[in-house]
Amino acid sequence: MTTFPWAAAVTNLWVTAVAVLVVMLATLGVAALRGGRHDGIDIVWGAGFAVIAVVTLLLSAGEGDAWRRWLITALTVVWGLRLAWHIGRRNHGKPEDQRYVELMREAKGNPYLHAFRKVYLTQGVVMWVVSLPVQLGQYGTGGGVLAAVLTVLGVASWCVGFFFETVGDAQLARFTADPANKNTVMDRGLWRYTRHPNYFGDAAVWWGLTLLALHHLPGLIGLVSAALMTWLLAKGTGAKLLESSIGQRRPGYADYVRRTSGFIPMPPRSRTTGSRATGSRATERTPDEAR
Repeated sequence: MTTFPWAAAVTNLWVTAVAVLVVMLATLGVAALRGGRHDGIDIVWGAGFAVIAVVTLLLSAGEGDAWRRWLITALTVVWGLRLAWHIGRRNHGKPEDQRYVELMREAKGNPYLHAFRKVYLTQGVVMWVVSLPVQLGQYGTGGGVLAAVLTVLGVASWCVGFFFETVGDAQLARFTADPANKNTVMDRGLWRYTRHPNYFGDAAVWWGLTLLALHHLPGLIGLVSAALMTWLLAKGTGAKLLESSIGQRRPGYADYVRRTSGFIPMPPRSRTTGSRATGSRATERTPDEAR
């Protein structure tokens, strides 16, 4: 195994930090043109990772295994753009997400400076930290049986996660499009085995990308990123916050919670007597929602 190119990797880290800052400032500028509507940041969440991956691909030329660099970039771009497209389509024509409306009511002084601190800078920092496997994984070379096994496991984990995200989102979209399902709880398809197939999918994708970065020791840093993403989704500002709002307005949701795994897909427990078997309009949120 060759020496890890720390100088090139560190340069990559600060360049991507600048790139993320530019993306966030540009998004804030678009929000200003839209009359102060800030929920567009949810679309940028996925697209921002694609930007980081492509910038890293360009900067890491000659510093890592070419096939691995292209693989990590492709998987990140596909995941990020799919998520951005999904959220953009879901939010099109709808009022601004209430979370951002309430956040801006708290603004004192310049509202855009408040939004930059509370929304854009926070999401930008989290995005950069979570992207560390994507960046470090494109540097350094590695081979051998262990690296090959980790690569196979990484791609497999990404595929499982992408499946849960895309299929779960499609099932939920079809469910919510049917007026007969209004105010009912989505417990069909993948939603029968986990209350948040999209969040589980997100976590699996990032554990997969992290495994792809473990062909060298510095890739271990990425474990922090994967753990952070998983915590945000499962215990932080993802599922926990979303469920607290749904449970207050959706009849039957408490019973759904009792019988269905909160994160990792598992066979459902026995249905509580007298409960109703229908489905939830739980919508996908980005990890930093307060997401």
